[in-house]
Amino acid sequence: MKFAIVVNITRQSALDLARKLAAWFDERKVSYIFESLSAEKLHTDNSAPIEEINNYCDAFISLGGDGTLLFTSHYAVTKPVIGVNVGYLGFLTEFTKEEMFSAIERLLNESYTIHTRSQLEVSVRIDDEPQKFRALNDVVIEKGAYPRIPTFIIKLDGELLSSYRADGIIIATSTGSTAYSMSAGGPIIAPKSNVFVITPICPHMLTVRPIVISDEKIIEISVDAPDGSFPLNCDGNLRKMLAPQECITIRKSSVVINLVANESRNYCEILRTKLLWGREHTFGQQGETMDN
Repeated sequence: MKFAIVVNITRQSALDLARKLAAWFDERKVSYIFESLSAEKLHTDNSAPIEEINNYCDAFISLGGDGTLLFTSHYAVTKPVIGVNVGYLGFLTEFTKEEMFSAIERLLNESYTIHTRSQLEVSVRIDDEPQKFRALNDVVIEKGAYPRIPTFIIKLDGELLSSYRADGIIIATSTGSTAYSMSAGGPIIAPKSNVFVITPICPHMLTVRPIVISDEKIIEISVDAPDGSFPLNCDGNLRKMLAPQECITIRKSSVVINLVANESRNYCEILRTKLLWGREHTFGQQGETMDN
């Protein structure tokens, strides 16, 4: 088995861990290859461009935070991905630095478990050519620099859902429900739920709430505005500036992401420890009293 290694090159701790991982592989004569930018920082020629690296490996290792994992998974397509948290939150990355080597050994011994995650697929025209983009977390259309409040028109399977006057619209998977959508007031959805959530950003309407829909639905979105251009982002990457009235289509992708599971992690525990779910916040030190 050959591993592709993708490193968050902005973090010294991730680069140090990559060197330790390469030495570990060398001792065991396990084949590996670095993504080009990672290799450049590590001063090694054992590399391939991220767009081509899938052709040279059987599995991926992501060394960084959730952003690095999202980046890696896009190029991994359906090959297994081991996410090692060298970041801050680490909600999606399943393994700590201390758990990395045991996770790799399980993969080498073929005694691992996979968490299969659904993705979104966006269809849009660029230079009059049809293009498709995938997103593991979310697809977001924002008002960008537009100075007024635009209206986002959303249809489900060809039928009008609603017209939202808002700063933007988020379409999130269950995986992405704990990301931008949650920050905008959307619900937390358990992984592997066969649903998407539509969450408006700062709606200028008291009656608007996020809505959870079947992931079998086909979503069409356009922006009703007299002028301006509106950013279309997939997992935080700008894909196109949309023109007024331009329509995009979003559906469930046929390509899934296969994350190597950490069987010692419990989803409810992750909510409590990473997102402080249900935790009471206390102000000041225990035993202190407020002055009158």
